[in-house]
Amino acid sequence: MRKYIIVGGSFALISVVLGAFASHSLKAYFSTEVLQSFETGIRYMMYHGLALMIFSQIPNARNNLIFKLFFWGVILFSFSIFILCFGNLTPYDFSWLGPVTPVGGSLLILGWVIFISKTFKEKSQ
Repeated sequence: MRKYIIVGGSFALISVVLGAFASHSLKAYFSTEVLQSFETGIRYMMYHGLALMIFSQIPNARNNLIFKLFFWGVILFSFSIFILCFGNLTPYDFSWLGPVTPVGGSLLILGWVIFISKTFKEKSQ
């Protein structure tokens, strides 16, 4: 499905751009701990971008619920990390976003659980 490839490719592209930006520009501004958090957001965005592109080729994986869970999981997980990290460079307090990150992670986990469950059920039928 086209939306899987577009969204997955977009997540992969953003991951590469942010990864390059982090390794070349942000080291001077972020502590090691903040940079590691930022890289975690990048890594999970890339993993799920690639997963969406792969899922576009697997009929069993083309499921609107899984797509939505991955999409919103990446948005909430990765982007909340990015905003929290950049918030360290601004006078604004973004700490209220802290609880959003695990919600995004939970959506990603749920997406994988549904994918595995759906695959298991179809295999045994």
